[in-house]
Amino acid sequence: MTKTDQVLAALDAGLDSALARWQAFLRIPSISANPAHGEDCARAAAWAAARLTEAGFTAEIRPTRGLPCVVARNRAPEGAPRLLYYGHYDVQPPDPLELWASPPFEPVLVEGPRGPRMVARGAVDDKGQVMLWLEAFRAWHETAGHIPAQITVVLEGEEEVGSPSLEPFIAANAAEFAADAAVISDTNMWDIDTPALATRLRGVIYIQIDLKGPTRDLHSGLFGGSALNPINALTAILGRLHDAEGRVQIPGFYDGIVPPSAEELAQWRAIGFDEAAFLGAIGLAHPAGEAGFSALERLWARPTADLNGIWGGYQGPGSKTVIAAEAHAKLTCRLVPGQDPKRILAGIKQWVRDQLHTIPGGADAKLSFSGEGGGPGTEIALTNPLFTPARAALRAEYGRDPLLIGMGGSIPVVEMFKRVLGLDSLMLGFGLDDDQIHSPNEKFELRCFKHGMRSHARFLGALG
Repeated sequence: MTKTDQVLAALDAGLDSALARWQAFLRIPSISANPAHGEDCARAAAWAAARLTEAGFTAEIRPTRGLPCVVARNRAPEGAPRLLYYGHYDVQPPDPLELWASPPFEPVLVEGPRGPRMVARGAVDDKGQVMLWLEAFRAWHETAGHIPAQITVVLEGEEEVGSPSLEPFIAANAAEFAADAAVISDTNMWDIDTPALATRLRGVIYIQIDLKGPTRDLHSGLFGGSALNPINALTAILGRLHDAEGRVQIPGFYDGIVPPSAEELAQWRAIGFDEAAFLGAIGLAHPAGEAGFSALERLWARPTADLNGIWGGYQGPGSKTVIAAEAHAKLTCRLVPGQDPKRILAGIKQWVRDQLHTIPGGADAKLSFSGEGGGPGTEIALTNPLFTPARAALRAEYGRDPLLIGMGGSIPVVEMFKRVLGLDSLMLGFGLDDDQIHSPNEKFELRCFKHGMRSHARFLGALG
């Protein structure tokens, strides 16, 4: 019986104790968005530090500009691989409370279609997934006396509010976080039977467009047909954002895009993704977006430009014959690896200016931009040597190769680790699409929890 086999047996035998620890973590209402829960966040940090200490780590609670970070290190054999494990102990607010079937901070195991599931705020995002590797560390420490990797842990308390303190903290202490790769469990599997490694993340940029015309709202009968209507002008401009094939018309928008690898494309095509069912679940029947690409390519490997809000003028019931003095819109773009966020933002501004000059009366408009920001898409190099043991661990646990998937959303810490520390990230996630993160009745399937602990333990064993 190998050491890894012994660790796996210990995890199986200690499942009830692991569930009790998980529930204790979930009972702490560590809501970072609400200052009233500052003490709860500090309590969650202390709880996690204590569990790391029990697993053989030297753990500290370190101050940041905001909520504290937990930083921990273990002792490892000479020459062992160096890993930076990242997670977060904060959670989203539970509102609306009336939609929860049970109190959000009183975790319960309930029976679901795929067996037992834990229901609580933070069940999967991210306390449940943090517990996967905490329990794997504990089992290795108690069974083998050491973990076969040199591990640094950083647990932050502000992920759910945009991690404002994390990058300054990491940058100021960069030497402490040197590693061969980062390990993050905050992503999903393909389905409950199929593990996945996320290799591509879309980035995002956002900007608000503000257009002002006359000095005041105008009577449309007295001024209509002569005075510039900012709402008409802005909607006319934004209506040109895409062509008939769904391509974004901002010059240079597609410059530099790094396409998926042949292996990734082959896996995506073999998945058998049912776009009709995907859309049907949200009441739609016809795909939209850029022509000439498969559904998964459009979701994971192609950029987008979407209007998220547009407003101006009268919003009340009935009619009001007014030409509004101003109009506004919010625009976001999901970016893929290779696109430069700063160039795209500059291109959007110039494109809107150029379009405005083609609008009758547009020379009178006062155009401004606000609220801009965001970050680039990220590609995880498949050449990183730690991908091999990660894939082997998932294959051994699930009896099938993990899929190399993309993600349509963003995990900013992945891009930050690459930029600040030069680290690629192994995204070993075990959530599911229906886990209802950020929503009432958030849950984590017990099957995913058990396989996730074992997968992390196998991964560490493969390193040894």
